Amino acid sequence: MNEGKGRALIETRELKKFFYTPQGTLHAVDGVNIRIDKGCTLGVVGESGCGKSTLGRAILRLHEPTSGEIYFDGDDLMKYDKKKLREARKEMQMIFQDPYSSINPRMSVYELIAEPIIINKVCRGKAEIGKKVAELMETVGLAERLTGAYPHELDGGRRQRIGVARALSLDPKFIVCDEPVSALDVSIQAQILNLLMDLQDSMHLTYMFITHDLSVVKHISDEIAVMYLGMCVERAPTNELFRNPTHPYTKALLSAIPIPSLEMRHKEIQVIKGEITSPINPKPGCRFAPRCPLATDECVGHDIEFREISPGHFVSCIHADK
Repeated sequence: MNEGKGRALIETRELKKFFYTPQGTLHAVDGVNIRIDKGCTLGVVGESGCGKSTLGRAILRLHEPTSGEIYFDGDDLMKYDKKKLREARKEMQMIFQDPYSSINPRMSVYELIAEPIIINKVCRGKAEIGKKVAELMETVGLAERLTGAYPHELDGGRRQRIGVARALSLDPKFIVCDEPVSALDVSIQAQILNLLMDLQDSMHLTYMFITHDLSVVKHISDEIAVMYLGMCVERAPTNELFRNPTHPYTKALLSAIPIPSLEMRHKEIQVIKGEITSPINPKPGCRFAPRCPLATDECVGHDIEFREISPGHFVSCIHADK
């Protein structure tokens, strides 16, 4: 997906989310600019603690942003009051990472899927609610016999299908998928990924897909944003990013992808050395510089511009075109 293709459903401008601690201000999301066109998927990758999940929650205003702008289908969500935001949230849903802790273990499959339908008064009467729940269970691949089952009786894949059904229950346009397959077995991961892609095609959904697994993100994303310590350091269409990674951090991430081939057993892995910079009161400059083999004095002391080096390919690195 290239910048400017189609119409943007989600767009952020200088989005920031800071947390205030006794040690100082933690910059969880720091000036992130992203765009997701309708019907497309933006993959967000990076190591644990880089701000991926906080970014997704800030876009939905589950974490109230510190500053910046969030546009949903052209409207600025930051200007919505509580009532208007509640209505907008019907069109913006989230699938959480842990399919067990994100649902109430005391509720049956039927009750879990029906809960958002009842709260938001989507259907009238028990018969209409029951019909809606049955349709959602069929859509996500849950057998009818599981209607009265409880989460502890199900495997991780079925629990995550409940999460998907809950997200779909209000007919959303946009879904934040927060590492929805990371807690699942490999074979189940493939099933959930294929389900999400089929649903996107049939329901014209738009996704932000958060993950630390670059193999997964390549499979599902139109465009990929790479985050490091709260900042987006590179963003490009998926094929372009894998063919021509530019930021040293992106290159290191891609070199770590395991390839099931004997011919690649001697493949060189770029080991990232050094200590991670603290996200609390970070100094101006590239936050990857202390671990970067290309770092020079030019990389510190001033903010690095996030610039376009080719159509749709953005990077925050002074060495990008050297």
